[in-house]
Amino acid sequence: MAFGRSLGASLRAGDLVLLAGPLGAGKTTLTRGIADGLGVGGRVSSPTFVLARVHAAGAAGVPLVHVDAYRLGGDLAQLDDLDLDTDLERSALVVEWGEGSAERLSEDYLVVRMERRDDDVREVTLEPHGSWASRMPLPTV
Repeated sequence: MAFGRSLGASLRAGDLVLLAGPLGAGKTTLTRGIADGLGVGGRVSSPTFVLARVHAAGAAGVPLVHVDAYRLGGDLAQLDDLDLDTDLERSALVVEWGEGSAERLSEDYLVVRMERRDDDVREVTLEPHGSWASRMPLPTV
């Protein structure tokens, strides 16, 4: 949560963040932290069955669009149907399971790769692409 808050506080409209990792790695929990850092309203839960949730802008003035692409199985047509490129212009976009499909929404994106160790500690690796490379280092906790 603390890392998510820190990352969320640094996000701005047009930012694309892809969360990668196995089930149980903490992708939705990280997104809750990002939402908190952005100050957006509403309960953040996994959008697995609705595919995408929009959280209204809060203190930072940037809405959050939270997508779970797991059920899409890489189906780019369904991803296009969500019209995420339009949302990306005015929102921060966080996509769980989006690696391999959602990166085409922007050449500027950050992959947050998460692993859950046997001792329940999460390890995070950041992979910046495009303009994200010049924004590094990102806030850390």
